[in-house]
Amino acid sequence: EEEANIRWGGPMGDEEEDDDTKKAAAERERKKAEVRRRLEEAGRAKKAKKGFLTPERKKKLRKLLMMKAAEDLKQQQMLKEQERQRVLQERIIPLPDLDTADDDELEQIAKDMAARLMQLESEHYDINYTVRQKDFEINELTIAVNDLRGKFVKPTLKKVSKTDSKFDKLKKKDQQKVDFRTNLKNIDTKKFALEEEKEKGKAEWKK
Repeated sequence: EEEANIRWGGPMGDEEEDDDTKKAAAERERKKAEVRRRLEEAGRAKKAKKGFLTPERKKKLRKLLMMKAAEDLKQQQMLKEQERQRVLQERIIPLPDLDTADDDELEQIAKDMAARLMQLESEHYDINYTVRQKDFEINELTIAVNDLRGKFVKPTLKKVSKTDSKFDKLKKKDQQKVDFRTNLKNIDTKKFALEEEKEKGKAEWKK
């Protein structure tokens, strides 16, 4: 019995409880250390990210961006020039040798040139007409968009200080008083005028 008590409720039981407490405390300390380590790493990473773009790196990055933009612009200009040369080669007909041509050949060359000129003028007219139509459509769409914006645009609120608003109220009150006095004066003058007319009428009736 004494051995059983020692094993389950005596000194051996107290030692096991102490071991469990120590293990729990050690686990808590380990978790705290892990959280602290992660917070410190996050802080260092944030500082490193914040200080990544130093003035020298910003200057170098700006220079690289300008070089890239200049290169892209040059590439676009080259592509436009290539397209221009291609269109010119398609539209420009090589001039035949006029020195060795006889009268019939010269006449045919003149007819071909005239037909080509008429074709180009017709294409030029069609292109200009299409451009005018597109400009008109763009103008109509712009007007429609402005109308729609005008329906939903919030009115700009004017900032007025409290003192200004008080002065405006006082001005309105003074103006109302002045208007009221002028109205009274007008009423009084009209009243006197009516009384004078009545007296004149009575005097003439007595005559």
